[in-house]
Amino acid sequence: MSSNKIASSGWRTYQEGLRRETRRDFLLYRLPVYALVVAVILIFIFAGYHAGTFLSRLSPGASTRDQPKATEEETCQAEYGEAIGAALAGMNFDPGSIAGSFVIDGAEPPAVAHTFLEPGLQRYIVKLLRRSRTLQAGVVVMKPSDGRILAMAAYGDTNDAGNLNVRAEFPAASLFKIVSAAAALDAAGFTPDRRVFYHGKRHTLYKGQLKKEEGKNASSTSFSRAFGSSINPVFGKLGIFHLGRELMTRYAERFYFNRTIPFDMNVAQSVAEVPSDDFGLAEVSSGFNKKTLISPLHAVLLAAAAANNGIIMKPRLIDYISGPSEEILYRSRPQLLGDPITRGAARDLRVLMKETVIRGTCRKRFRRLRRSKACADVDLGAKTGTINDTQDRYKFDWLVAYALPSNAEGAICLAVLGVHGEKLGIRATELGSLIIRYHLKSLKVAGRD
Repeated sequence: MSSNKIASSGWRTYQEGLRRETRRDFLLYRLPVYALVVAVILIFIFAGYHAGTFLSRLSPGASTRDQPKATEEETCQAEYGEAIGAALAGMNFDPGSIAGSFVIDGAEPPAVAHTFLEPGLQRYIVKLLRRSRTLQAGVVVMKPSDGRILAMAAYGDTNDAGNLNVRAEFPAASLFKIVSAAAALDAAGFTPDRRVFYHGKRHTLYKGQLKKEEGKNASSTSFSRAFGSSINPVFGKLGIFHLGRELMTRYAERFYFNRTIPFDMNVAQSVAEVPSDDFGLAEVSSGFNKKTLISPLHAVLLAAAAANNGIIMKPRLIDYISGPSEEILYRSRPQLLGDPITRGAARDLRVLMKETVIRGTCRKRFRRLRRSKACADVDLGAKTGTINDTQDRYKFDWLVAYALPSNAEGAICLAVLGVHGEKLGIRATELGSLIIRYHLKSLKVAGRD
């Protein structure tokens, strides 16, 4: 019996050893599979976290890291939003009256708004506009990378109508060629050196100039030269044969026409009605009409899209709001407004806008600026626009431009509007050139070049 017990015990021990070896072999065989599964799960968790963070940074108004802080800011924005709008609506932004900050009327508890306005630049522009001999004028200077408004001045404005710079009642004229050119570069396969053809004079627009065929008497030029010289027939044909109503409407909306622009004060919506008939489409795409309306604040965003690689940041006037004990009640942060075109299209658009400065409609007024020491290593680009009102009483004179120094910190975009009567005052191109020159010299003095 003793021998049977020993044999039985040895058999069980042997069987248990086999099972252990089997489990060990199974685990060793499956280990790479388990490791791969765990690695894939970790990768998805890691990618999901960072994708969420990245998207939150791109989303307008989204928190970047500190969610409680963002919630507090949103609460303050809602609480003080109406007071900010009411306080700013009737102000003319004379630096002597706000000196960089002002008390928000009607705020409870009392609050002070601190702006991004640069006092020196603001004072210079105000004096410049007062000497401009225009009936009305408006200037907006913005930092394209984060939307800070560095200057916002108006001349000949009427307080009861609100600040001139946020009123969308001025014909955009050839400024709309920026939208048409952007659509062509971004969605219609155009390049700056593409050959284009037109008939007749450069700055007229007749149905006979809009034939698709080149013909024997057609003039030829590059797309960049057509933009820089603001050749209307080229952009009229562009709208009819290459863009069409649907694409033009889409890019007008991408550039915030027919949409509300969020800002620290109410901004009237710019209007761009794109008709379906060919000649109406040609008028809109070339800017040769008086129904496409824009505000100076909106106009500066057109230049910003080119200067900032296709990205438009939300314009910001208010830096922060402080309470009675100087505690911070609200602080603004950079927010994405939109990305209407790709980085490559924005690069090509800068080629077109540079052509305007070198050989186009800005060449005379910008020649002295380009040759100045302050403008060394500065990339300049611009677009002009000129058109009369419907009754030919006033001439609307536009410039949008950017100045991009090698040090990106000093980059600016600006929009200048001059409204002239029978006698022309200082043109928008000259005003803009002087403002850019002042800004670049200020950078030199401050050692930020």
